[in-house]
Amino acid sequence: MAKEKLVTAITSMEDDFAQWYTDVVKKAELIDYSSVRGCMILRPNGYAIWENIQKELDRRFKETGVENVYMPMFIPESLLQREKDHVEGFAPEVAWVTHGGNEKLQERLCVRPTSETLFCDLYSNIVQSYRDLPKLYNQWCSVVRWEKTTRPFLRSMEFLWQEGHTAHATAEEAEERTIQMLNVYADFCEQVLAIPMIKGRKSDKEKFAGAHATYTIEALMHDGKALQSGTSHNFGDGFARAFDIQYTDKDNKLQYVHQTSWGLSTRIIGAVIMVHGDNSGLVLPPRIAPTQVVIVPVMQQKEGVLEKANEVKEKLSKIASVMLDDSDKSPGWKFSEHEMRGIPVRVELGPRDIANNQAVLARRDTGERITVSLDSIAEEVTKLLDDIQSSLLEKARKHRDAHTYTATSMEEFEKIIKETPGFIKAMWCGDEACELEIKEKTGATSRCMPFEQEEISDKCVCCGKKAKTMVYWGKAY
Repeated sequence: MAKEKLVTAITSMEDDFAQWYTDVVKKAELIDYSSVRGCMILRPNGYAIWENIQKELDRRFKETGVENVYMPMFIPESLLQREKDHVEGFAPEVAWVTHGGNEKLQERLCVRPTSETLFCDLYSNIVQSYRDLPKLYNQWCSVVRWEKTTRPFLRSMEFLWQEGHTAHATAEEAEERTIQMLNVYADFCEQVLAIPMIKGRKSDKEKFAGAHATYTIEALMHDGKALQSGTSHNFGDGFARAFDIQYTDKDNKLQYVHQTSWGLSTRIIGAVIMVHGDNSGLVLPPRIAPTQVVIVPVMQQKEGVLEKANEVKEKLSKIASVMLDDSDKSPGWKFSEHEMRGIPVRVELGPRDIANNQAVLARRDTGERITVSLDSIAEEVTKLLDDIQSSLLEKARKHRDAHTYTATSMEEFEKIIKETPGFIKAMWCGDEACELEIKEKTGATSRCMPFEQEEISDKCVCCGKKAKTMVYWGKAY
């Protein structure tokens, strides 16, 4: 009965996907709501996932030569105003500080929605010569955007992220770095989060305010909606001209630097939940799971059970992050609780198992239970964790491919978006008017122009004129 009682606390994703998502983030104790509208409290279960993401990404960044810095959280209004497109793009979301104590400030300070202007200000002071380049900086911080509607992880007023900001001598180097960091994100999402990504370029309408080009990785959620999971921007020399960031080249001539910016935030945790989760709660890929293995002793009051469970814990701790649940809850309740939290492998160990020198391993992803010898349990758990990791990626890839459609006419496009949500591959003439019309008629936006192009037809799906590019379209979070 305990298991049923706990699991019915989650709305079925087939009945109400949005409510299922909210139930999971709350019941798995990832977040709590704070007393500030639209701001979430990251609880230990949720923050531990972010710490693992941070650790993995930070290592990958540093392997490419990136160094970490930390910038102020306040930006003077005059600094923000120096790049016109940038400030216009962020104006509706900016939070302003107008008073310090009881005194009105002479100049308003913006709470950073992003830090391009601060990095530009720094680079204008520290870059003088070609010998000072490239500058490869990243910061881990929080940013604030005054959102009207919020959802845990997916859209909140304050969220955690990293933002990389680099400065280069040439346009070619900047473009190379922009694509390099996009690939770092895509590889991380696939190898660690078990989420396959579509890589491509954003349309001019969808690109970052002030950018020359924006590249994106797009994932498909279980409900057929897309989620922009990480972006990498090539700024060209636009910001450098606005902030007068110049260097003397080898010929002693003044040149403007070329810049990039790239970011991934806590919304990626929302992607993990919506790609892998099920009606029992979270399903965490082993490489991101704070606890990879939980040991649940059965009839733990019996002599020798807890001692053996601790022995097994010690053995498994050498190959995975392990928790022993020796609380006084019933085994059935514990099973449900750890399923809800998405722990990849459960080890069940009772008096009969011990007598037979064995334990039962239960997979969180499929529910399959296998009996293994205690002598080889470390090897069996290692194999199982690897298999769960690759199985989750394969399952997510199959789901994405099965929910990716092609459309050659607006009738077809509208029918697909209404009846079978997912990615729609369709040709586009490149005219923003068509992009807006598609959004108006269907609610779908252009997700990206993928690097791997296909020619589905030679006509734009909207206006019928000559097509320039194939685009992935979809409704998105």
